[in-house]
Amino acid sequence: MVRLTTLKSRLAVLPGSVPVLAAGSWRSSTASSTKRGYGYAWQKARVGYLRSHPFCVYCLRDPLYAAIRGMVPSTAILHCADVGLAVPMASVVDHIEPHRGDQALFWNKANWQSLCGTHHSADKQREEAAQRRGE
Repeated sequence: MVRLTTLKSRLAVLPGSVPVLAAGSWRSSTASSTKRGYGYAWQKARVGYLRSHPFCVYCLRDPLYAAIRGMVPSTAILHCADVGLAVPMASVVDHIEPHRGDQALFWNKANWQSLCGTHHSADKQREEAAQRRGE
């Protein structure tokens, strides 16, 4: 019986082209999220904000969700179920303008918006990256 020989990989590893954190960034230290301001006080404020602003503002921009704008959450959930839409519940309180460690901007509720995880991780990050590039 003949043994198969192992083929060498033909794929090369590309170097990283985008730094994860910019040098000097307020997030570049190894400080915990609590030390960066996201401690117990933030968690309480976040829960309160999500309770009063339960829907993702990016989802509500979609014309499919026009009917639930301004509805009480329980009514909106029932409406979505009736028409077969996913309920656009928010799970993240996002800072509209990045605070970069500025505590006044961090705690300014006018700078907060409710987002679902999908919009926070995709669309919002893409917008912030475009701002950093000056687009």
